[in-house]
Amino acid sequence: MLYRKDNKNGGELSQLGFGCMRFPRKGVGIDIARSGEMVREAIEQGVNYFDTAYMYPGSEDALGRILTREQREKINIATKMPLFFVKSSSDFDKFFNEQLKRLRTDYIDYYMLHSIFDYNYYERMRGFGIDEWLAKEKERGRIKNIGFSFHGNYSEFVKVIDAYDWGFCMIQYNYLDENYQAGAAGLKYAHSKNIPVIAMEPLRGGTLAVKLPEAVMREFKSFKSDDISRSPAEWALRWLWNQPEVTVVLSGMSTGEQLRENIAVASQAEADMMSAEESEVINKVKNIMLAKIKVNCTGCNYCLPCPVGVDIPGAFSRYNEGALLGKFQTRVQYIISAGVFADSPQFASQCVNCGKCEKLCPQHIKIPQELNNAAKYLEPFWMKAAVKIARKFIVSR
Repeated sequence: MLYRKDNKNGGELSQLGFGCMRFPRKGVGIDIARSGEMVREAIEQGVNYFDTAYMYPGSEDALGRILTREQREKINIATKMPLFFVKSSSDFDKFFNEQLKRLRTDYIDYYMLHSIFDYNYYERMRGFGIDEWLAKEKERGRIKNIGFSFHGNYSEFVKVIDAYDWGFCMIQYNYLDENYQAGAAGLKYAHSKNIPVIAMEPLRGGTLAVKLPEAVMREFKSFKSDDISRSPAEWALRWLWNQPEVTVVLSGMSTGEQLRENIAVASQAEADMMSAEESEVINKVKNIMLAKIKVNCTGCNYCLPCPVGVDIPGAFSRYNEGALLGKFQTRVQYIISAGVFADSPQFASQCVNCGKCEKLCPQHIKIPQELNNAAKYLEPFWMKAAVKIARKFIVSR
């Protein structure tokens, strides 16, 4: 296993992190025996970063049951405060103490504010005293490093990064999402501030590993190194580890085969090791996939802020994703990110055709027209009812 330095605290993290959200399951619950075998193998092979969350059903408890005291001391546990459920300052202690109990530990190495979408959402938590609470727990030694996971756009990411002395952050990042959400610009901005970056969704939940267009598979197979063909998953992981700004690539693994493949790649993939030919393969693959997209949006964010709150690049990214990877999953993710967990609705259908964004777009996209198309594709008739019901189960905005 290769390691990368945590420039904030001087420690070293395995460049492959184990995402516990996708532990193998048995019936309606987690298969503790199989999950335990995978965790033990990962630790033996040098993985020292394990990520879970309050929101991942059974994940914290499973990890706590699996780890021996000796194993616990060898690794870093990362988990997350479920901000969606926080209604008052007393909830911080309530959820955190429950997490410690589930994980059977008395401290968390890397603790995150879960799924911040914009600066206003973080400010709301500040109103509850989150900064003071974090400082208290860090002084007590129950939290070692403080960070956040992020699912908003680049401009909001910068605001959040600049608002606190973060120990690390986690963003969605892969070769297809290079300009999505915080994106490459956010990665480099965090790195410029010496903030370690954890990259989640390196394979987009597996979609960059399986069921890719035939033209993409042909492109990958056309390149061979030492007569060994690389899988699409290996290509995606190598692209990430080629970037020195990436500290840990977090992979949700549910089989021993996935674990062993990822460990094999992580044990020899280094920063700046990809050749010009390899980079060209990735560029060709991206071009093949991007040729199928609906809107030529690069995620530059010049169109923001929208006067009525539409996340324009986010809507176009999901619209394009649907064309590439299928409608159902894309719709669900769009509805969750733009409606259920957003501080305020950000749907494409909110566009009032003011035209302000179109004048600012360097790609000369007919934005109101394309937002209308995106709304037709992404927003089914049942969407508003589903959002209303879902928001009843999280904190009212």
